[in-house]
Amino acid sequence: MRGLYRLLTRWWTAFALAISLALLGAAHAFERFGGLAPCNLCLKQREVYWGAVAIALTATLWHLVSRGSRGTPRIAAFLLAVVFTTGAVTAVFHFGGEMKWWDLPATCAGGGSVDLESMAALALGTGPIERVAMCDAVTWRFAGLSMAGWNALISIALAVFSLLAAKRPKDARAPRP
Repeated sequence: MRGLYRLLTRWWTAFALAISLALLGAAHAFERFGGLAPCNLCLKQREVYWGAVAIALTATLWHLVSRGSRGTPRIAAFLLAVVFTTGAVTAVFHFGGEMKWWDLPATCAGGGSVDLESMAALALGTGPIERVAMCDAVTWRFAGLSMAGWNALISIALAVFSLLAAKRPKDARAPRP
């Protein structure tokens, strides 16, 4: 168990990169192949993972360039903890709105982009009518939780692991050459 902990904390940024990319891939697959249009809060939750990808990719590349002599940069693990905590807060806010625990903002009406051509096509009746995704509507559930609920749990777990990686004991680092 201790060996797994050392491996996880030593290479946390690489694990965080892989997990973030997998979650983004799953979100895009649900959209593309499952036909589930994202709402504004869903898109905000994706932005968090894109931020995590940028931090984790930079830190992992740094780790590889430095030949892993110092382990995962602690500052990167701490930044990932902050990013994943932001994602957890956003997901809990979204989940609470879906459960009608509180009201969501009026601007949370849809995730589509609006440009002049699409508005003209819609006005002329030649363009496709896109379904607007409402933030308080649950379109998918698994084991009683919506996507926002699962995202909250995953984001909390990732934030905790990031903090563990940032706080890892000195013996988890490789000795200096």
